[in-house]
Amino acid sequence: MSKVSVLFVCMGNICRSPTAHGVFLKLISEEGLKDSIEVDSAGTHAYHVQEPPDRRAQEAALRRNVNLSSLRARKAISEDFIEFDYIIAMDESNYADLAAIAPKEHQQKLKMFLDYAPQLQIREVPDPYYGGQNGFERVLDMVEVASKGLLETLKKNHQL
Repeated sequence: MSKVSVLFVCMGNICRSPTAHGVFLKLISEEGLKDSIEVDSAGTHAYHVQEPPDRRAQEAALRRNVNLSSLRARKAISEDFIEFDYIIAMDESNYADLAAIAPKEHQQKLKMFLDYAPQLQIREVPDPYYGGQNGFERVLDMVEVASKGLLETLKKNHQL
């Protein structure tokens, strides 16, 4: 059986998408699904290529036993739509940027992350970069809820 692959995408790949990457990896590890699901993250812009996640994102994640230190930023490319089964955008702007590079036959792979957390009643994960520490905690809260919803969808759609 081939792995289901998920790519989380935000603007710079140093706050929201690596947070989602780390939280989702922890979740699938706890569920014993690490051999069934591949996870990566990227940014729509190349501002921080090869940089680790923002220090504040790493510190907030570590308080929840999620280690982001090994992750490095990269830019999303159109080939990601061929390589990955799910391309998960953090907000409408990133969604639009990704839709612009998506090959037509792979457009259906593009999703909004918070669509997997309808109970939150918002569609966008806010960028915590220019906010205070509470912004990173809020992002983690949202990411944890959406990650559970995404995992339930993957289990159902792929018989995991």
